[in-house]
Amino acid sequence: MSEYQMGTMDISQHRASYAGFMAMTKYGSIAVIILLALLAIFVA
Repeated sequence: MSEYQMGTMDISQHRASYAGFMAMTKYGSIAVIILLALLAIFVA
């Protein structure tokens, strides 16, 4: 094995996965907030 050299690894797939995770977290949180608001309006 070759020696590790800091900063040489390709992390483009990691960045894309993280961006997707953050988008799903954001939109999922918004959906839950809207769902809770609708439940509070129509059920209460």
